[in-house]
Amino acid sequence: MTLQIALVLGIAAVAMYLFISERLRMDIVALLVLLSLALTGLVTPGEALSGFSNEATITVAAMFILAAGIENTGALSAIARLLSKSRSPVVFLLLLFGLLGLIAPFVSNTAVVAVFIPIVINASMNIGMPPTKALIPLSYVSQMTGVWTLIGSSTNLLVNSVAKDLGHRGFSMFEFLPLGLICWAAGCLYLLTLGRWLLPSQGQLDLPTVQESGHYVTELLVDEDSTCLGMTLEEAKISSKYKIYVLELWRGHERMWAPKSQKLEQGDVLLVRGKWSQLEKLKEELQLQYHRQANAQGTVQRGDQEAGEAERDKQLMVEVMIATNSPLLGRTIQAVDRRLPRHNAILGIQRRGQVIREHLDSVRLAVGDILLVLMRESEVGKLRSNNTIVVLSERAAPTPKGWRAPFALITMALVVAGAALGWVSIAIAALAGAVAMVLAGCVDLDNLYDAIDGRILLLIACLLPLGTAVNNSGAAQFLVDHTIGLVSSHGPLVVLGVLYLLALLLSEMMSHAAAAVLLTPIAFSAARLVDADPTPFLIAVLFSASTSFLTPVGYQTNTMVYSAGGYRFSDFMKVGAPLNLIFWVAGMVFIPILWPFQAS
Repeated sequence: MTLQIALVLGIAAVAMYLFISERLRMDIVALLVLLSLALTGLVTPGEALSGFSNEATITVAAMFILAAGIENTGALSAIARLLSKSRSPVVFLLLLFGLLGLIAPFVSNTAVVAVFIPIVINASMNIGMPPTKALIPLSYVSQMTGVWTLIGSSTNLLVNSVAKDLGHRGFSMFEFLPLGLICWAAGCLYLLTLGRWLLPSQGQLDLPTVQESGHYVTELLVDEDSTCLGMTLEEAKISSKYKIYVLELWRGHERMWAPKSQKLEQGDVLLVRGKWSQLEKLKEELQLQYHRQANAQGTVQRGDQEAGEAERDKQLMVEVMIATNSPLLGRTIQAVDRRLPRHNAILGIQRRGQVIREHLDSVRLAVGDILLVLMRESEVGKLRSNNTIVVLSERAAPTPKGWRAPFALITMALVVAGAALGWVSIAIAALAGAVAMVLAGCVDLDNLYDAIDGRILLLIACLLPLGTAVNNSGAAQFLVDHTIGLVSSHGPLVVLGVLYLLALLLSEMMSHAAAAVLLTPIAFSAARLVDADPTPFLIAVLFSASTSFLTPVGYQTNTMVYSAGGYRFSDFMKVGAPLNLIFWVAGMVFIPILWPFQAS
């Protein structure tokens, strides 16, 4: 082992530890990797910064804008609403799988799942099927169809970019489609049979519907008009009649943990938990106020009161979930509330596996928290274009905006056609489509950069030099000789199987982008070891790194449905492990057929 190999492997090992432990954000870890490679001389300054001008980085940035254009115009929601026409669980799932096959190969699966979550929840409830039977399949199938095309996921583009840098011919737009269709068909059959049986019938949370939300924690204020003034909680029948659980009573700075015998006074604040429909009923019948809404309205001057009432008439309740990449993580509700426009307020919070017993103002937001926000209808569109949160309320879904919805779909089709037919490179086609979306008003200029996930771009740009260093230093060959090389005597098929499993394991533990960049040079070295064409080994890395079924944290869409569906961690392992096995077997059988080890 040379010093260069030791340095590269050391940097990769530390990066893996940081990715797995989540001590730092993924994009910060990637930036540290780039700086380490440059400062140690493992890559030149040009190579260190090459990721920022790489075709994959540019394409992913443009695809974010294209996806935002399709989502903002309501084109995606209009297609997804076809689900509401199904009348049986099997037909519903078949229609869901088919729609995902039409959309997810061309649009970010994160955007697709964000739009589909509220529609799937409500449509499944309308046909009497638990949403937990559909949300994990929604995430899994969006990943399955994401490997149908080169632009289906950022991992596909990464593997293609690194492979081309290493001398490979590169992949065409639909080169993965035959294997993708086979895996999709096998995966869907599994999810309709054994997988459907393994899925839980009920999650740990009450799922929100258009008519009724889950269990929220909120604060109710007793004011001078409240009919429960002078009553105890038992006399007001808050628990017995409304099925509302009073967690605490706050009177000034005093906190009362067991307030059942306390007579309610003006200014008392009740910390309560229950279904939102019952909380609304309690508020109206006892003439209480939402404490946080009262605080927000308190800033309105009396001279503005009539205007304030008019604005509130146009307000609606919106349920939003905090995503894994949200900058709101770790911030208090009070800090977030200050950033909301006047008359808007966060009224309640729902958190998995925890009953909150503190002032909402001091609660720090975590991944998967579901907030109930009172806001003006005109501002919901901006909220939906923000990729750091997921709008769960179907009432807030955008409707098709005239000619822009078909324009957005046609633009995406032209981008795909232009790249697939070789008229223009994929990066230029995507950029042209993104510019067209902006000029047509499908993406608001004020929200243009909000549509681009800068963390993903930084992650990709900073990790690409790692692939260069792993290859140039000889680390890739060293790893192959001391791992996969131990089974090389059994032939290329066994090497392919081991490489697939290695990529699968790393993808579940660390960033998919990092796993793809690290393993692509190793795939080349493995091919040289058995004197075979590198293409089948690259396909194995691409498919295994682009799909994650085993854990709720392995892929962002898994995390989204994990929180929205109230699943347990073990549900993903129980349903995902057989699906991983199916994909591995399908890969071992069909990859050598579609991409022979010895190229003709």
